[in-house]
Amino acid sequence: MHRPQQADKKTRSPIDRIGEMSAIKGRLYAAGLALLDIDRAYNLARGTAGTTLREPNTAGERAIAAALGTKPHLLWRTRYHASGLRKSPQPRENYERPATMAQRQNGAAA
Repeated sequence: MHRPQQADKKTRSPIDRIGEMSAIKGRLYAAGLALLDIDRAYNLARGTAGTTLREPNTAGERAIAAALGTKPHLLWRTRYHASGLRKSPQPRENYERPATMAQRQNGAAA
């Protein structure tokens, strides 16, 4: 049997965050949306939607979720409690940039 996933886990590996970002980008691609289009449609500063994939940003999270027709807590399980309330303050891990693909490949080879 599978264990239920917890949205408010304290530790989460960078690869899980990369999977989360990839899933959101995939949904945007399938919907025919670009991050810059979301910035323009929701009057966000240029680059806000892209930065939101890596770092917490309430306005960007809401804009991306609205563009996809869902709620932010369903997209970013690391940033919200299971109840849908936003974590405040955000955990430190949410501000750490995940390793680039080259860094992950070099780390795996070593």
